[in-house]
Amino acid sequence: MTQPTYAPFKEPSFKGWIGIGREDITPPAGIYARNWGAAKHEVASGIHLPFTLTAVTFQNGEGESPLLLISADLGWWKSAEDERQLREGILQALSLQPFQLMFCLTHTHAGPSTFTEDVNKPGGHLIAPYLERVQQAAIAAAKNALKTAKHATLTWHYGTCDLAKNRELPELGTDRIITGLNPAAAADNTLLVGRITDAQQVIGTIVNYACHPTTLGADNQLLSPDYIGAMRALVEAATGAPCLFLQGASGELSPAEQYSGDTSLADQYGRQLGFAVLSTLEAMLPPDQALFFTGVVESGASLAMWNKGAYAANTVVKGEMTAVALPLKELPSLAEIEAAWAACEDHVIKERLWRQRGIRKTIGDGIVSEMPLWVWRLGDTILAGQPNETYSAFQQELRALLSPVAVVVMNIVNGYAGYLPPVEAYSRKSYAVWQTPFAPGALELLTASAAAISQRLILST
Repeated sequence: MTQPTYAPFKEPSFKGWIGIGREDITPPAGIYARNWGAAKHEVASGIHLPFTLTAVTFQNGEGESPLLLISADLGWWKSAEDERQLREGILQALSLQPFQLMFCLTHTHAGPSTFTEDVNKPGGHLIAPYLERVQQAAIAAAKNALKTAKHATLTWHYGTCDLAKNRELPELGTDRIITGLNPAAAADNTLLVGRITDAQQVIGTIVNYACHPTTLGADNQLLSPDYIGAMRALVEAATGAPCLFLQGASGELSPAEQYSGDTSLADQYGRQLGFAVLSTLEAMLPPDQALFFTGVVESGASLAMWNKGAYAANTVVKGEMTAVALPLKELPSLAEIEAAWAACEDHVIKERLWRQRGIRKTIGDGIVSEMPLWVWRLGDTILAGQPNETYSAFQQELRALLSPVAVVVMNIVNGYAGYLPPVEAYSRKSYAVWQTPFAPGALELLTASAAAISQRLILST
């Protein structure tokens, strides 16, 4: 008769062929980079830290068709056509299907414009050549990742970092919500770190954290990856391996002090997150090991003994892309927005209308918009990516539903349209509620779809 025992204590992991590629995508000084309505400058005057593009490939066997995860130090897309042209060029060059690629933006607000229709603005002539360079960098990084792929283990561990704060502050004396630190509201401080190791050493790390990179604001004239740059430098110096950052569900999350012209503040925040990442890495078990219950030792107390032992990591690789029909608010037509923009003389309002125009072109003129959703399974891990800015409820609910599976959640993947606040947020007069084209209930529909696909993938073999 088999003696009853405890299940091993293990960390979510995946074992297969994993490759990593890295390219520099630092934009040229002088490129159009007016990301803030309050800004007084149009072009970037210099560089704070390098911009990078990092690609990681996952295969369950050498030579098998991969899943390709890319992270690039860029802000967001104002044009569906610009994004589609870049992504389809990558897919074609690598002979991949749409479900096999997630191109993620770190969401820096101190980057260049990615909108080719800004061509006639100061420095706008540099945008199209820069996007072509980013596309070629992505192809090169992916090819290098596939060429150098190794049999490796990806292990995940949850940590915490209190960099992220709630950024929806009720304005005193009004019913308006202003975008900045709300000390009275809770914020999701969950940090998820992935460690990639081959037979000898760490060959890469993945950091999934939700916090708006809005440290640098209208007074900053330097191109910068914001806090992500200093975080990456710290982690890479400690591990000797590339670090890929994935922006989480940060719709209502940001640093406490922000909109600054001081790049040292972004560096401070990057170190704060970087040391939290290193702490989380130190908490991990060795690769391909778990803790096994080995019995009781009687001492002053009855001691439960757990010891490390070999553990075979999961090798499943699966991916899906689906379209989720999200309801839209009543919105002005594209023609109405363009007419209002042409007549407007207020620079701040004109910038808002220009962004609204891009959103309307992306979502179309219907009452619903088909928004893509990518769900991948890598061993004991789910990766869920979508184009919009979901609030943290999205990642919190998925992680609660799918535990003990690790859940990587990514905003601004393969496109962009707007915010996805929870239903209760629509009663508040916030920027996100004003900006979003989506009606109440859209986030909940997306969450239900992501959960259903994830659960099916977890149960499949």
